[in-house]
Parts: sequence; C-alpha cells; structure tokens
Amino acid sequence: MTEDWNRTALLVIDMQKDFIEDWGSVPLKGGKDIVPNVIKAVEAARQRGILIVWVVREHDPLGRDVELFRRHQYEAGKVGPVSKGSKGAELVNGLVIKERDYKLVKTRFSAFFATHLHSVLQGEGINSLVVTGVQTPNCIRQSVFDAVALDYQHVTVIVDATAAATPDIHLANVLDMKNVGVATLTLQEWSESKA
Repeated sequence: MTEDWNRTALLVIDMQKDFIEDWGSVPLKGGKDIVPNVIKAVEAARQRGILIVWVVREHDPLGRDVELFRRHQYEAGKVGPVSKGSKGAELVNGLVIKERDYKLVKTRFSAFFATHLHSVLQGEGINSLVVTGVQTPNCIRQSVFDAVALDYQHVTVIVDATAAATPDIHLANVLDMKNVGVATLTLQEWSESKA
C-alpha cells in the first residue's frame, strides 16, 4: 500500500488511564499490552511527519454528556470514567501530546460523531487514516466505519496497537473491518511501508 504521509493522520483513540490501568474505573484486559506498540506507532508517525490526533473521552463530572447506559456510573457523587480533570482521563504514561499534534475530545464511541474531526482533517488535506487504541468493537470500529462512510481513501488499523476485551473479540472485529476494505497491518508491516 502506497501512502502519502503528508496526507495521513494517526488516530490514537482512548489511551487513557481509566481504560488501561488496573486501578482505572473501566480497565480493558489487554489494554496494557498494546501501550508499547502505540508508543512506537506515535514515534514512527512523528518521524514521517504524520499528523497525530489524540482522540480522548472527557465527560462532565455529573455525567450529563455520557451515554444513557453509563449514567449510573456518575450518580451520587461518584467520579465516573474519564471525568474531565480526573487522573483517569489522563493519557497513559509514555504518551505525550506535543505542539503540532491535535487533541479531539469526544463523548461517544466514534471519533467523528458530534465532533469536528472530519472538518479538521479536511482542512489539513488528510485523506488517509491510521488507527490505534482501544477498544476494537466500540471506539475503534465505529470510528473506522465512519471513516469508510466518509470516503477516506485509505484506512489502516494497526492490529497489534489496538485491543479488545479478548483476543477473539478483537480478531472478529478486525475481520469485519478488513471485509469493508480496511487495511489490517501489524506495527512492523506499517512501519516498513513506504510513502
């Protein structure tokens, strides 16, 4: 696959402590395992001059902007998952937003739903996306399917820099994405691909 790196963005989705750390409010089994590969993907993207988009969830501490099925997690003074300003909303150690990067806050699974991500990417001339993060059946898959629906020319999921609750769930969702034309590469395969 040939890519023009100047027209490519790396999406790093939900690599936040509440989703990754054992003490997080909703830790994903296997999330910690992909942290080194996500760090390497970010480093490779920086070397190639690829725009890095940090897609994070940050919710109102009272849960007013969270999905209905999660609202109970914010009741009675509880600090719900990825509440704005909480330790759990921070990126995991080793991942750092730098000056030329872009941070996008979302409140639903897809990075495109009710956000201005598509406008930002269009403004930057981006037509190809590379996706990393958690979790495969929810935020990864919905963001990827929206990117396909929005006609991004190339959408790539780095399969060993994304994770789900179990390997079986991860692989089933990777297959579904592959079946709609998404490239499903390992970090090594993507790192060795040429612009």
